[in-house]
Amino acid sequence: MRDLTSDTITGAVISTMRDTKDPRLAEILHSLVHHLHAFVRDVGLTEEEWAAGVDFLTRTGHTCTPTRQEFILLSDVLGVTMLVDALSNRRSVKSTQNSVLGPYFREDRPEHSDAADISGGLPGTPLFFEGRVVDREGAPVPGAGVDVWHSDADGHYDMEVPGRTDPAMRALFRTDGTGHFGFRSIRPASYPIPGDGPVGELMSATSRSLMRPAHVHVLITAPGFQRVTTMLFPSDDPYLDTDPVFGVKRSLLDSYDTYEADAGPRRGLTDEPYTLLRRTFILEPHPAD
Repeated sequence: MRDLTSDTITGAVISTMRDTKDPRLAEILHSLVHHLHAFVRDVGLTEEEWAAGVDFLTRTGHTCTPTRQEFILLSDVLGVTMLVDALSNRRSVKSTQNSVLGPYFREDRPEHSDAADISGGLPGTPLFFEGRVVDREGAPVPGAGVDVWHSDADGHYDMEVPGRTDPAMRALFRTDGTGHFGFRSIRPASYPIPGDGPVGELMSATSRSLMRPAHVHVLITAPGFQRVTTMLFPSDDPYLDTDPVFGVKRSLLDSYDTYEADAGPRRGLTDEPYTLLRRTFILEPHPAD
């Protein structure tokens, strides 16, 4: 352990972990040290750059609050969140694919009955959502819990709307005997991820867009099936190919069809143009023990 050099220090650090009792923890720490040291060697990291990195991570931690998680945002924009999800949720091509959960899910959401209006009275183009939850054979999954949440017409979630304290544009539904659920709300808009912190500095330094494409979040749980955490994007959104958190998948694009008030499947339910979104969600069974 004495007179260590740039060639011998990695092995020395790893050797200090040889008595780690948890084998998985040992595997992760050994690999972390190995790859972290390799990164430092690869770029020839200077003391000034090391100090700047420490400062960046320190400020990232200081930016975190009970309602803002800057480290998760950093994980998102570096693609780590989606990589972990891809490794953890390998599914058949028939099943609905996962995407990132995002920072705006709330446990204190209301539970509503089918066809409820969850807009909270906020202005925007009316959105009618018709969903169905089935298994891989197309059989309905009754009693599934379906969480939905999304932004308003200005790209704000309910906790970001000035003066708003009650939940809006979010709810928990239960599928009926045919696997169906539905609701009315307002059409979501594209919005920027927070750019006033360290992650925003990183995005600016690398000339990356902060704008997320519009989407509706959906989280589905049902006994015997893998949880689905996903989102649905308008197929014509201009930010699909520059999503800063890498959450867009081709299978999650949908046509957000817009109709005049006196036309289409929901004519007569509103006196202004509206959007209709339909989607069947296919659940993957839990792997056999």
